[in-house]
Amino acid sequence: MIRCYITDQRALASGSLLDAIAQNLGDGVTWIQIREKHLSARALFELVGAALQLPNPHGSKIIVNTRADVALAAGVAGASGVHLPSGSPAARTWRAIVPTGFLIGVSCHSVEDVRQAEDEGADYVVFGPVFPPRSKIARVEPRGLKELRRAAEAVRIPVLALGGVTQENSAACVSAGAAGVAGITLFQELVKSNS
Repeated sequence: MIRCYITDQRALASGSLLDAIAQNLGDGVTWIQIREKHLSARALFELVGAALQLPNPHGSKIIVNTRADVALAAGVAGASGVHLPSGSPAARTWRAIVPTGFLIGVSCHSVEDVRQAEDEGADYVVFGPVFPPRSKIARVEPRGLKELRRAAEAVRIPVLALGGVTQENSAACVSAGAAGVAGITLFQELVKSNS
């Protein structure tokens, strides 16, 4: 099962973002998506660089949210991909300029979005919100497990469940066909409980 920690420094109850990243690297999450939209390109690049210097005993991949330019620049130091918000230029647009094996993910809110992302060359999608999000107010209605199943069955690429995912309901997401789960609160709560 893919486990993707999406960072949000503003939602941390305590400790530093690098501490949260370090703990999740130690816990063996599959991917860490660095999503700090308030940072300048330079500050984001420096944060990604600092994350890449942390011990990574399980070989977790570091992915940059939204900023393909930063992801490519950090790729030289070891960043593994970029995650694009819905409505971004098609994944195939970036495919021509990224190195082989560089992951390109896309946020999706409908089965049609998921199909389009696969058709446009995405390596994976994050689908949601499946449940009401815990870290922010949802801009779209929760999709539920039935719609998650439809999304997962519509494509061959991995579909990750996002939005309101907890330790208790993550197994239901996988049972519905998700390749894994992504979240902010889920992984930042683990940091709090293990501190």
